Amino acid sequence: MKRTTLSLFGAAAALAAVTGVAALGGASPAAETGAKAPTRLPVQRSTALCPAPTSSDVAETTYTSFTPQAKAQAGGKTSTAQLLSAAGPAAKSDAKADAKADPKKAGKGAKAPQAAGKPVLSLKEPGKPATATTSSSDAPALVGTADGALAPGWTTQQTTVIAAGAGRGLHGVTCAAPDTSFWFPGVSTVKGRQDYVHVTNPDPTAAVVDLELYGKDGRIKAPTGEAVNVPPRSTVPVLLSTLTDAPTEDLTLHVAARNGRVGAGVQASDEKLGGDWLAPSGDASPSVVLPGIPADATSVRLVAHVPGDDDADLKVRLAGPTGSISPAGHETLHIKSGMTTAVDLGDVTKGQAGSLLLTAEGDSAPVVAALRVARGKGDKQETAFIPATPALDGRGTVADNRPKGSTLALVAPGKEAQVKVTSSAGADGGSPVSKTYTVKAGTTLAVEPPQPGGTKGPYAVTVEKVSGGPVHASRTLALPKDGLPMFTIQPLPDDRSTVAVPEAEQDLSMLNR
Repeated sequence: MKRTTLSLFGAAAALAAVTGVAALGGASPAAETGAKAPTRLPVQRSTALCPAPTSSDVAETTYTSFTPQAKAQAGGKTSTAQLLSAAGPAAKSDAKADAKADPKKAGKGAKAPQAAGKPVLSLKEPGKPATATTSSSDAPALVGTADGALAPGWTTQQTTVIAAGAGRGLHGVTCAAPDTSFWFPGVSTVKGRQDYVHVTNPDPTAAVVDLELYGKDGRIKAPTGEAVNVPPRSTVPVLLSTLTDAPTEDLTLHVAARNGRVGAGVQASDEKLGGDWLAPSGDASPSVVLPGIPADATSVRLVAHVPGDDDADLKVRLAGPTGSISPAGHETLHIKSGMTTAVDLGDVTKGQAGSLLLTAEGDSAPVVAALRVARGKGDKQETAFIPATPALDGRGTVADNRPKGSTLALVAPGKEAQVKVTSSAGADGGSPVSKTYTVKAGTTLAVEPPQPGGTKGPYAVTVEKVSGGPVHASRTLALPKDGLPMFTIQPLPDDRSTVAVPEAEQDLSMLNR
C-alpha cells in the first residue's frame, strides 16, 4: 500500500495530503474511541516467481495460471496477469548456470526459450485457467504480475514430467511471492542426490542473499554461501553440496536476503528415488501442521529445525480419517536450539491418508518442519515433500489439476470445520462445480475434488473455509507412468487475496500542530 507524504509547501497541498492520509489509514483520535473492525478489500496487485524448471532434455513443463471468480467483479480498469521470462541464467550445470539459452538444444517439438521480458503466459479472465507448455532444457525462470480483478488469489503452478535420469518423476511447485527469508528443512548434500536452491530476483536492482545450512550440531560453515549476488531480474541456481565438504543427509537451509527481496525454491533430485520441489516451510511456530501424507506412502521422514535460542519440545500426532494417534516410539520430539533433527516414521499412515501434527508441550520454541514422502518400492520409487503449512484464513487455490489425478487433503487439528471446494472450468472448456465438506476435529479428510462438468484441460481447485476451527490443506497430483508412481504435493496456504483497510476520518486539526 502506498503511503501519502504530508507536504507543507502550501495550504492546498497540505489539505490534499491530509485527506489522503485519512483515507488510507490515519484515523483521528475521535475515530479511535469508537473504532470499527477494519474492512477487508481485494488486493490490487500480486507478484509471483517461478524457478527454472529443469535442465533435462527429456522433460516437459506445463504452466497453469488461475484467478478465482469473485462474487462481484469491479468494472472499468483493464486487468492483466502475465508471466515473463527472467533476464538472467536459467539452466543449471553443477553450481553454475548458463547465461545464454540456446534454442538449438531444444528437443523435437520443443519451443525455444523466450527472450527476456517476453510474455510466456497471459491470463485473460478470472474463473478460467490459462496454460502454456515447453520441452526446452533451457526454459528460464519466470517473473509474473497480476493487477486489477486478476490480482486477488492469482495462482500459478509449474508442473514438470522428467522421463529419465536423476530426479525422474513429477516435479511441481506453486510460483510464490518474493520475500526476504525462507526456511527449507529436509535438504541434503549426500552422494547420489543433487539439491539446487533457485534464488530469483524480480526487481531492477541487485539482491544479496546468504545461504545458511544447519545440521544436527548447529550451523555448518559454508563461506561460499555468504553474500551471494543475484543480478536484477534474474535467477541464480546453487548446488548445495558445493557449499560444504561434509556430505550430510538431513539439513535445513535458510535463505536470508541482506538487501532486496527474492523468491526461493529447492529442487531435489535423487538417482534412485526421483525428486520434486521443496517449498519453504511456513513461518516458525510452536505448533505446526504438515497436511496430506498419501495413504500408500511407503516411507515418511520428518525433518525439523529450531531457528531461535530456546529448545523445542513437541508432541507428535498423526491425524487420520477417524482421529489422531501418536506414532509408536515417536510420541514426543525434542529439538535443541539452532539444530536440525530428523525422524524416520516409516509407513506411518498404514494405508490411510493422514497429516502430521507437531504440538508444543509447555513453553516450547517455534519450529520449521517438512516431510519427505516416498511411494512405490525398489527401483519404482518416487519422492515428494510436504512443508509445514499455515491454516487457511479465507481461501487457497492450486492451479493445475487433472481428471482422476488429484487428491485434496483437509485437516482440522482442533475444532470441526466446514469448507467449500470449487473446481473451476478447464483451460479448454467446461463448467465449474462446488461441494461443501465437513472435517471432523483431529482428522484428515482425503477427497477427490468434484469434477467440473465437461472439463477439458487442467482445472483449478479453490478451498474456502466456511465455519469452525482452523483448516490446513494440500493437494497431491499423481500422474503414474510405466509403473512409476509419479506424484507431487503442493500445500495450500491462504492466498492473501484481501487486505485489511481500517475505517478512518479526516482530521484537519493536524494543520494546527
